Amino acid sequence: MHEVIAAIATPPGKGGIAVVRLSGQGALELADKVFRAADPAKKIQTAPGYTALFGHFYAAGRKCDQTVALVFRAPRSYTGEDVAELSCHGGSAVVRLLLDACLAAGARMAAPGEFTRRAFENGKLSLTQAEAVMDLVEADNAQAAAAAGAAMAGALWNTVQTMTEKLLTLAGHIAAWTDYPEEDVEELSDAQLLGTLDAIEDRLEKLVREYDRGAAVRRGIPTVLAGAPNVGKSTLLNLLTGYDKAIVTPIAGTTRDVVEDTVSFDGVTLLLADTAGIHDTADPVEKEGVRRSREKLAAAALVLAVFDTSRPLSPEEIALARELSSVHGRSGRAVLFLLNKSDLAPVWSAADLLGDGAEAADNILTLAASDPHHRAALEKAILKLLRLEDFDPDAALLANRRQLACARDALAAVREAKAARAMGLDLDAVGVCVQDALTALYSLTGKNAADAVVDEVFSKFCVGK
Repeated sequence: MHEVIAAIATPPGKGGIAVVRLSGQGALELADKVFRAADPAKKIQTAPGYTALFGHFYAAGRKCDQTVALVFRAPRSYTGEDVAELSCHGGSAVVRLLLDACLAAGARMAAPGEFTRRAFENGKLSLTQAEAVMDLVEADNAQAAAAAGAAMAGALWNTVQTMTEKLLTLAGHIAAWTDYPEEDVEELSDAQLLGTLDAIEDRLEKLVREYDRGAAVRRGIPTVLAGAPNVGKSTLLNLLTGYDKAIVTPIAGTTRDVVEDTVSFDGVTLLLADTAGIHDTADPVEKEGVRRSREKLAAAALVLAVFDTSRPLSPEEIALARELSSVHGRSGRAVLFLLNKSDLAPVWSAADLLGDGAEAADNILTLAASDPHHRAALEKAILKLLRLEDFDPDAALLANRRQLACARDALAAVREAKAARAMGLDLDAVGVCVQDALTALYSLTGKNAADAVVDEVFSKFCVGK
């Protein structure tokens, strides 16, 4: 914790500027070994916090490049330690030379996430806020960035902290009542007990329920365009991406492999895969394409199932539609049935494809994928199907599977506490369950998370952050 660590804090490659960050006890003194201000009277180690100095960095005694040094003094820095950030021109060779000069001066190369880990261990961030840092770095749409920003600002931590305080009050009351019967402790009524537990159960249920929506916004939604050959899947891909990503011809089987792209709209990112047409074939190349299509289909969170209403349905298409209809809404999967080529006279209806329940289904859209004006209706239908049209990125959201597991453990413990009381068990038994819920919530925020958990969290970070 006291060593000076250093790393390049900007992305690899060429850029206007690049930044090398140093943090730790002696970071400012070490920075002065490689940086000389244009004004010889100025030094990094004597500069006030939040100060910028202009000068040059030196490597092996040689002046190398113009540099701006930013000074942050403990505890008012990102890590809570003394921090210096040295900015030079963004050529990869130049910034590497600057980093090597810092390492030669006595700094140690930072491990992935070590700056943020020090911020966590110095009490500058909770574990949920630290995890939000990486989500913010990786955000590829405005909604994801807003959700990560809300988490960094403490939206989830504040919600968990409120529940924790209520459980602590409850646990303290139970302990006083059961451990010190001779004291004049007010009895905890079932109304108080169950009222508190009900409120916490409702909040945890909402967090768990909303996890999939938050994860979809943060990480993007694996999406497959599926259907028989020549129904318009590639045209639909081009409609969504806004350019001719896939080759479109009247010849069936033009797409023989998976064509992938990413598209974002209204804060949601679709990880698109246009697959080969699913059908029976003796062609070995087409067979492999169909196998890959099935593989993608099984892993998709969203399926855009395309059918051509201008030509008769095949038995294979009806079987595919019924298969997809059976998995819609199960295990977080969603299927949107797209009845394509509405610009041509239809020869069948949705009921022919999906049976009598088609009229009441809310996951069917008629469109012409060749008409760019239909994109807005398609995007709206996707958002509605994924329940993202009213998504609030500023709300408290669980960011990953670790947090989800902790919330589920806390929820199970709260339910066990309620069940114990309903069975007539005494407050001792209820108190044990309340402690279990507290342990789960503490682990969620990192207050008593095991070292192995903390190691796992920060191992996913990039170097320099």
